Amino acid sequence: MQTFRIVKPAPALSPYIRYYWILRDDAAMPVSERTLPVGCVQLVFHKGKRLMCLQESQLQPQSFISGQTFGFSDVMSTGVIEMITVVFQPYTAKVFLQIPLHFFNGQNVSTDEVEDRELSDLSCRITDTPDNDQCIRLIEQFFFHRLASGFEYNLKRLSTVLDEINLHPQVNTLQLSDAACLSIKQFGRVFTDYIGTTPKEFLRIVRMQRALYVLQQNPGLPFAQVAYECGFSDQSHMIKEFKLFSGYTPAEYLSVCAPVSDYFSTL
Repeated sequence: MQTFRIVKPAPALSPYIRYYWILRDDAAMPVSERTLPVGCVQLVFHKGKRLMCLQESQLQPQSFISGQTFGFSDVMSTGVIEMITVVFQPYTAKVFLQIPLHFFNGQNVSTDEVEDRELSDLSCRITDTPDNDQCIRLIEQFFFHRLASGFEYNLKRLSTVLDEINLHPQVNTLQLSDAACLSIKQFGRVFTDYIGTTPKEFLRIVRMQRALYVLQQNPGLPFAQVAYECGFSDQSHMIKEFKLFSGYTPAEYLSVCAPVSDYFSTL
């Protein structure tokens, strides 16, 4: 039996945290799933058996920071799953992790490896706390403590940049650096530190997520129209990007699963 629950953050944390999700699955047979880049750094706590990353043939850490990814990955259960995941807003994880996010790019980095005693202590407390609602309260106490300990002056710039990206499919890096009031070189450095990948790579992730959202709203829409609405140069370009990010062409993807955008969908 599988249960999946989304929990909204405390109102004061909603500018920083999109949501938490809690998954439990006690299926006797292994369950596999393909994951796509979502554009958000995540903090993951395994309370049950860990997932196996099939491409690397290794288990995920017990608790870890999942950085920005640029491509799909396949994971498989190895027993009873119980996990809590924090999904940060695209530009806010650095506030709490206090490390430039490019260090996590393309990786699942164990919380024990980041040399953050408070984060390691939180991971231990999550493991030892059976009630998941209490776990969420512990996580939020940690976040409130980190918010009180410092101020990130670049958040306003990056909030403006994300608004531009979300509203304008054709926006480019130069326009974004202008919106941030930074030189193109400064903008690239700040963006990568806070979001965890380069502006160009992030724009490609968001474009793919936008296509998933358009298809989620209207699965029968012609692919040429989807490509036009989402900022791809043409339908062939969209097919190539779909293949990179999901392992499928758009038609193949729609044949195996319902399209859902984790980035653009609202709770």
